[in-house]
Amino acid sequence: MDRKSITVLVLCFLLLICWRWVVDKLYPPKVLPPGATNSLTATLTTSNQFPTSATPPLVTETTAPALRPLTNTNIPEDLLEITNANAHYTFSSYGGGLKLIELLQYPETVSTRREHRSGTNRVATLNTFTLAPTLALLDGEAVEGDGIFRLTRTANGVRAEKTLTNGLSIIKDFEISTNYLVLATVKLENRAEQALALPAQEWFAGTATPMNAQDKATGVGMMWYNGSKSQDTIGASYFSSRGFACTPRVPPGEYRAGASNVFWAAVHNQFFALVLMPKEPALNVVMRKIDLPRPSLEEVQQDTRVIAEPVGYPTALVYPAIALAPHQVIQRDVAVYAGPKEYRTLATISGLFNNNVDAVMGFGFWGFFSKALLLWMNWLHSVLRLPYGWAIIFITVVIKVVFWPLTQASTRSAKRMQALQPQIKALQEKYKDDPVKAQRKMMEFWKEHKINPMSGCLPTLIQMPVFFGFFFMIGSAIELRGASFLWVSDLSRPDTLFLLPGLNFPFNLLPLIMGATMLYQAHLTPPSPGMDPAQAKMMRYMPLIFLVFLYNYSAGLTLYWTVQNLLSIVQTKLTRATTQPETPARGPVLTPPLKKRK
Repeated sequence: MDRKSITVLVLCFLLLICWRWVVDKLYPPKVLPPGATNSLTATLTTSNQFPTSATPPLVTETTAPALRPLTNTNIPEDLLEITNANAHYTFSSYGGGLKLIELLQYPETVSTRREHRSGTNRVATLNTFTLAPTLALLDGEAVEGDGIFRLTRTANGVRAEKTLTNGLSIIKDFEISTNYLVLATVKLENRAEQALALPAQEWFAGTATPMNAQDKATGVGMMWYNGSKSQDTIGASYFSSRGFACTPRVPPGEYRAGASNVFWAAVHNQFFALVLMPKEPALNVVMRKIDLPRPSLEEVQQDTRVIAEPVGYPTALVYPAIALAPHQVIQRDVAVYAGPKEYRTLATISGLFNNNVDAVMGFGFWGFFSKALLLWMNWLHSVLRLPYGWAIIFITVVIKVVFWPLTQASTRSAKRMQALQPQIKALQEKYKDDPVKAQRKMMEFWKEHKINPMSGCLPTLIQMPVFFGFFFMIGSAIELRGASFLWVSDLSRPDTLFLLPGLNFPFNLLPLIMGATMLYQAHLTPPSPGMDPAQAKMMRYMPLIFLVFLYNYSAGLTLYWTVQNLLSIVQTKLTRATTQPETPARGPVLTPPLKKRK
């Protein structure tokens, strides 16, 4: 590879790293004037704090029309609050549903050394910015009326009831249960003397929003289950105004799916989820997009991870139009999970309802490996009392030991192939005009010398499921939220030590160490036989691409990959030091025919 090509690669690498900073400098985020956004009224209450904390900071309120607005009324809102060991639930008479869930065991933000000044004393919340409370029935005067319900406290929950002028009576019973569950029963009764036709209804699930300004935007959205397969997260990419290859497109107004097979729908962010699980599947699931209150320009400039334009995704289950005979009652049972993405809890609920709700974790195709690694990591932490950082290192070492014989055999095979390079090159030169015969002779040569040309790729291919298992597990494992290791204050986020002065670019140490170890490991690995020198040099610097993609990923993954690289380097050096001298190839070295002089 010539100097010009190397220069182009370096410039592309620097552009990838600095892209966001360049865009922010050229097109700084605009501070919207008051009332210029359709964000929602902040629903944080003074109870949204730890019991021993002081009063939380004030929240600036902005108002906006709801997607399906309840009828305006002068009747004040009535609230009923219930608290158990895990959560504080707030029910509202506006819509007769669950307005706010405050998770008492989880803080809203995990403060780091650099961000200590901006940490809050609030707890994590669900439905913080929402169009309507969970299990509000929307879509018309026939099922909404004025939208005001009467709330009463029951033995272990809340009852919301209302009778409309058309004779429809709606009674909702909410029972607070364990494992972050709320069990709800909704009764629709026709108390009139004539039949009552009800239109299709949207049973509101909630709104997916980031937990705080630093939450990953890609982790915010909606997921649903059709009885056999969970649909991947529907979120920012679905409503994006950019299509394939960044071509402009008109984003859809809503996402609607399902055909009487919506067994559950979840609105979630990176670490928390609110899931509606009806006993009988719903007809459809519908999701839309709304804007949320923007951070200030100062907040965006101080932290490159702040989402400059946060959005939310209100979601509802759709039930078909029905006709109620006089005095007929229809009852629907719905379980609501509102809590952390904690696999053990979700697996318990999945077994209880037999609905695979643990798919909310988002492990996808590599779920088996992600679940096994997560359970192993939690066992090391809870039984052996290993901090999560050391648990990741322990797992990495054990995996490396298990694959050690395979990797060692691969290294020896690569060294043997390197020793036979003169014979291989001579064969390629001799039969360069007959590719088929050259391939056959090469196969015979490899068989004669007991060489497997794929042996160098085999260890990597076998370990790929483990890597992807780690990748998806660490991305949603709430156990790593706030877990520290050495200088890393939160293994679920990048290990930013400081911002580069003048550039406002984060300095993340672990990814740099990971990239350096990958480059050194590539330097120790001999190229495949017959590989073009320019291609071999490009492959040697390929690790820089991984550095770019993982620079702002969670420190837990870069810690795993760094330890994996260090162990591979040690193994390569040990294998080279203990490998016996290679026996010379049988037979004389093939030499290409001399070129005729002109």
